[in-house]
Amino acid sequence: MGNSKSGAVSKEILEDLKLNTKFSETEIVQWYENFKKQCPTGRISKDEFQNIYRKFFPDSDANTYAQHVFRSFDTNDDGTLDFKEYIIALHMTATGKTTSKLEWAFSLFDVDKNGYITKAEVTEICTSIFKLIPSDEVGDLPEDENTPEKRANKLWKVFDKGDNDRVAEGEFIKGLLENEDALRLIQYEPLK
Repeated sequence: MGNSKSGAVSKEILEDLKLNTKFSETEIVQWYENFKKQCPTGRISKDEFQNIYRKFFPDSDANTYAQHVFRSFDTNDDGTLDFKEYIIALHMTATGKTTSKLEWAFSLFDVDKNGYITKAEVTEICTSIFKLIPSDEVGDLPEDENTPEKRANKLWKVFDKGDNDRVAEGEFIKGLLENEDALRLIQYEPLK
């Protein structure tokens, strides 16, 4: 995780992050310094991650969604995010290319990590996304997506699959790239 004596990010991780994100060396070093202040152990637990999400969505129930996001970024399944996983998460959700974001979104929806998503998984994630929407905004949603189930049904129709079928990653990405409305359904953008 870097040289523990100097507290600096390792050259290997720095080079890897420069290659795989849009962040500059200066930005990565600044992120690392902040990360080490906030997480002296060098790891973020699921609870700490949920606390971060609650700050972004103070008027919502962000816990369930944060748990799914955490799972999708905990690539080594150790129950924590290290600096590299954290920066990749930040990059994917904030600055990643659309295809990269959709690859990440697929991993978010693939709750059981079996390489496919089912309608039940879509419903589970849509339910957690729906919890992010403040109650005063729910009334402004279109009639066909004003409940988690309706939102999941609308999204599932994009893939032209039966209720017991599965969707592979390529189908997921293709379906969303070809349907701008579906892209909106896989996320919640707070009203400004």
